Amino acid sequence: MSSLSRELVFLILQFLDEEKFKETVHKLEQESGFFFNMKYFEDEVHNGNWEDVEKYLSGFTKVDDNRYSMKIFFEIRKQKYLEALDKHDRSKAVDILVKDLKVFSSFNEELFKEITQLLTLENFRENEQLSKYGDTKSARAIMLVELKKLIEANPLFRDKLQFPNLKNSRLRTLINQSLNWQHQLCKNPRPNPDIKTLFVDHSCGQPNGARAPSPANNPLLGGVVPKPGGFPPLAAHVPFQPMPIPVPTSLASWMSNPPTGPHPAVSGGPLGLGSPPIQAGLKHPRTPPTNHSLDFQPADSDHVSKRTRPLGLSDEVGLPVNVLPLTFPGHAHSQNFNALDDFPKSVSRSLSQGSSPMSMDFHPIQQTLLLVGTNVGDIALWEVSSREKLVQRNFKVWDLSKCTMPLQAGLVKDPGVSVNRVIWSPDGSLFGVAYSRHLVQIYSYHGNDDVRQHLEIDAHVGGVNDLAFSHPHKQLSVITCGDDKLIKVWDASTGTKQYSFEGHEAPVYSVCPHHKENIQFIFSTALDGKIKAWLYDNLGSRVDYDAPGRWCTTMAYSADGTRLFSCGTSKDGESHIVEWNESEGAVKRTYQGFRKRSLGVVQFDTTKNKFLAAGDDFSIKFWDMDNTQLLTSIDADGGLPASPRIRFNKNGTLLAVSANENGIKILANAEGLRLLRTFENLAFDASRASEASKPNVKPMSAAAGGSTGLTDRVSSVVGISMMNGDARNHGDVKPRITEDTNDKSKIWKLTEINEPSQCRSLKLPENLRVTKILRLIYTNSGSAILALGSNAIHLLWKWVRNEHNSHGKATANISPQLWQPSSGILMTNDVTDTNPEESVPCFALSKNDSYVMSASGGKISLFNMMTFKTMTTFMPPPPAATFLAFHPQDNNIIAIGMDDSSIQIYNVRVDEVKSKLKGHSKRITGLAFSHILNVLVSSGADAQLCVWNSVGWEMEKSRFLQMPSGRSPEAPSETRIQFHQDQIHLLVVHETQLAIYDTNKLDCMHQWVPPESSAPISHATFSCDSQLVYASFVDATVCIFSAAHLRLRCRINPSVYLPSNVSSSGVHPLVIAAHPQESNQFALGLSDGSVHVIEPLELEGKWGLPPPLENGSTSNVPPSTSSVGASASEQPQR
Repeated sequence: MSSLSRELVFLILQFLDEEKFKETVHKLEQESGFFFNMKYFEDEVHNGNWEDVEKYLSGFTKVDDNRYSMKIFFEIRKQKYLEALDKHDRSKAVDILVKDLKVFSSFNEELFKEITQLLTLENFRENEQLSKYGDTKSARAIMLVELKKLIEANPLFRDKLQFPNLKNSRLRTLINQSLNWQHQLCKNPRPNPDIKTLFVDHSCGQPNGARAPSPANNPLLGGVVPKPGGFPPLAAHVPFQPMPIPVPTSLASWMSNPPTGPHPAVSGGPLGLGSPPIQAGLKHPRTPPTNHSLDFQPADSDHVSKRTRPLGLSDEVGLPVNVLPLTFPGHAHSQNFNALDDFPKSVSRSLSQGSSPMSMDFHPIQQTLLLVGTNVGDIALWEVSSREKLVQRNFKVWDLSKCTMPLQAGLVKDPGVSVNRVIWSPDGSLFGVAYSRHLVQIYSYHGNDDVRQHLEIDAHVGGVNDLAFSHPHKQLSVITCGDDKLIKVWDASTGTKQYSFEGHEAPVYSVCPHHKENIQFIFSTALDGKIKAWLYDNLGSRVDYDAPGRWCTTMAYSADGTRLFSCGTSKDGESHIVEWNESEGAVKRTYQGFRKRSLGVVQFDTTKNKFLAAGDDFSIKFWDMDNTQLLTSIDADGGLPASPRIRFNKNGTLLAVSANENGIKILANAEGLRLLRTFENLAFDASRASEASKPNVKPMSAAAGGSTGLTDRVSSVVGISMMNGDARNHGDVKPRITEDTNDKSKIWKLTEINEPSQCRSLKLPENLRVTKILRLIYTNSGSAILALGSNAIHLLWKWVRNEHNSHGKATANISPQLWQPSSGILMTNDVTDTNPEESVPCFALSKNDSYVMSASGGKISLFNMMTFKTMTTFMPPPPAATFLAFHPQDNNIIAIGMDDSSIQIYNVRVDEVKSKLKGHSKRITGLAFSHILNVLVSSGADAQLCVWNSVGWEMEKSRFLQMPSGRSPEAPSETRIQFHQDQIHLLVVHETQLAIYDTNKLDCMHQWVPPESSAPISHATFSCDSQLVYASFVDATVCIFSAAHLRLRCRINPSVYLPSNVSSSGVHPLVIAAHPQESNQFALGLSDGSVHVIEPLELEGKWGLPPPLENGSTSNVPPSTSSVGASASEQPQR
């Protein structure tokens, strides 16, 4: 059952309770299993209605579910038995003994014998353990205290003991809102509609007349606000009275919330005669005795289809995305914000733009690349780490003949143009510029200073006030708004107009596209203060709100898309930042701290799902999203305008701020300073790296190849890693060949690392119990490394935060601890009836590092990373799991690859296989989700790639790897896959090749093939920023490639990290892992059970220089073989 259906049950329960349908309420509670009514349970126990007590309990648990459940049922049946004995009703006592208590004899035969012997006593109080038994009423009260503790500690009741906090008559309110909405859609709305039924949609029109479609799927349904002067309240004409509009649960929190605190201490001990509590532990045949948090049903459970199971990943599922990572005892570091320390407040760079910045936007992936638009129509592209202006372009109409006559005439009369908005597309392959005169220009970005004209659209009459990108119908679109009071949607590939939205009565100032679930919509604001919302259907605006200030207002969502904010300034200079309740169209929170009269229109931005920032009063002001009071204000060392324009980079580590005298200041926090240092000396191409005398600004050619479609461009541009080796026909593009670049290509040399002194390497403390490291991963916090050995044992190394390692991150400079909890237990996978040395292991780590799901040929185990305890095991073989992947947006959904070639989509929460995907012919060796494309990509030992829709789970396309001629593997080989940071391009790793695929078409864009004489590839992975590819080989060599074209840039020989006696014995890396934040750090898991962390020297800061790009397009010739150490020009490219 979906989370919305679950919430509907709660609304029905509230309605039934308010209408006094008491028996029906408790029947629904029991049948749904969503809410355990403790008050009702207590009353039934006090009244001794044992049949009803057990029947109610049966909706939530069975006797043998876990030890808590077993003890609950035992205490109830024991009390029932003792009451029968106390009444000297021996026949009833015998009946209870045989029918109810005998089930416990298999767990404790001695106890059952002792209970039976009570029948021989005249008064059971003669038994020493029952000597203090009082009367029936007090005994029930004492038992009830213990039952409540057991229920609260039982994981099956987690999240079921608290009824949601709802305003009265919530269901009535929603129906009233729906009726108002339906009445709004009537073509001829009557002033006093007569609504007599809820069975069909309301309409004031003719019974058979055309009506607008039902808004059932409208994400803004709950937020409809009557238009001023519109229809009257419908309360007098419907069965329900109007209720105050409550603040509902937001769309983003439809998933159940996790428990807010630990369970109370309670005995989970064995059954006994005496009064509870009893302190020892009762072993459960299916549940590990150490399980205090979870109790899953196995996949073949009889209960799967009958009732919803407890939470899946206890402390994680359903959490917001900003959940804190796991911290270990004695490890003080966590990712929680120390707010004032975390703000980008240190001025790290000052840039001189030349004209006043009007709009700025950081590249979504390459987070030190800043796009700027100015008041004279200029655009510029800055690499802020090196303070280098990569591109400067003055305003120019690309094709005046295609412009409307009013624009042509206007430009002749007054050629002055200002930039109103610059913005990157979600993957960074395009950027758009909205001008103050009619036009929108879209550029394609191909890395470095390679910017090409893509589309020019005469979009609006007057100024184009805002521009945004969105993905309706899985197709990239451009959204614009303008002085002509219109919002328009354009195909980003062809420039074709798709929609035009009319309804605003003033110039449209801003647009904010968004989506909830699978529904796409657009918010827009106008200069009369009106906020409207639109679906992509040409059916008009869905809502009509008034923005605070009623003038210039912009809207933005938090990074995780769950919270909506707006910032506006009135004509009188009063500024407002507010948070909206989308469902009700009401202001939820108003933030304080603005200057009484702002001296300009205030711009704002959000970051890290936690903070808001705005430029006001010659400073930047910050707020915590959850606190309306101003958190702090900084002036960036002075020199700011009255209302500076601001923009965060994606991670919130850098903040661009417009300054006086046409300047831009780049503010950074500690992470941002490290990011700038990392990129400061990085050469984005060989010519810039080798010749400092090259001018900083490279003018763009006025002519650009415009014949190539956007799909091809997007497939050739891969964000930060600059995967810009085109496989396109560049007949329209002028070759950029110069004497300089040819000379510099000859200067470039492959970086060879042969000695330990040439880099930093660290062998982690060994554990002799592990013979091979088969799986390896950094925790998401970057402070620990988790390995899985061939003997099914997990090893965890963690770096402690101290004066030598202030950030507590993994580093080759300091040896970590091989961590183990005080209990001394190990995380060991189930290996029942399997030989772990021969099995295919797999694991997946939860987003907040709290849990690891793992298998080594046996059942899948879920471990708590803090305690190492086995939370549950499920899915016993056959078939055995060979790969695991969490769904990126729902940790309750896991994709499980199997050794029988199938993929099972498993819902942890309900313990049920939702879908079984079949398309491979051999075992699954890789799974990867893309939340941008909404697909799951799978790879198998059959060397096949399959793409599955992650909504309906249908196969969309499949393709076999392009095997180099004569290079088919002798036996089935693992094919591994990993998404690039842009979530569109895919790294494919096979022993015969590395390849980059475009997931949209499953086309191979680039391929690197080692020569026949070279050792096979053992594993490879992207660096955390997807700029590099780290690859290990069976001969223990490690090669580092520029991900842009899979060009080799650095080779690390085995002698660097292995002693000569070890390297000669055939020891080699089986797996390689990249640090999640440090792009130049990786770890190797070796065939001798050791793990090594490797980084470049601190002075170097990076692995060699990127090889030079060849001029023009890359060759379409199929790749030939090349040695691992071959120069870039000799390497086969695709």
